[in-house]
Amino acid sequence: MNTTNSRRLARGFTLIEIMVVFLIIGLMGALIVPNVMDRLHEAKVTAARATINDLMQQLKLYKIDNGRYPSGEQGLESLVRKPTTGTPPANWKPYIDKLPLDPWKNPYQYANPGVKNEIDIYSFGADGRPGGEGNDADIGSWQ
Repeated sequence: MNTTNSRRLARGFTLIEIMVVFLIIGLMGALIVPNVMDRLHEAKVTAARATINDLMQQLKLYKIDNGRYPSGEQGLESLVRKPTTGTPPANWKPYIDKLPLDPWKNPYQYANPGVKNEIDIYSFGADGRPGGEGNDADIGSWQ
């Protein structure tokens, strides 16, 4: 190897070369990160819908055993513990071990009578408040 080639190899990268690499990495990140974030939200919505469906199935079993759904006052807690308020269910048993939280770490909501159906179970979505659009939209058993 001649001395010119060995000096060039020992020299390393220029500032321009390093800046170009960082620019390329930044552009790739700008394109990829929004897609990943959208997928993360979609996954949370899918998980919330699956949990709502599971809770609806447990409430249907509750109704088969007890002749009615838990009252709005008794709520989803009736699936875990025998209600102490209102009319006590005649054939109560535990339907789930514990109440799940929605993917945003908020409790699921229960309404009896429901606004959309006989009973409604729903999550307030990413913002944790009623209503909203896009990522903040409510996710319910009526969907």
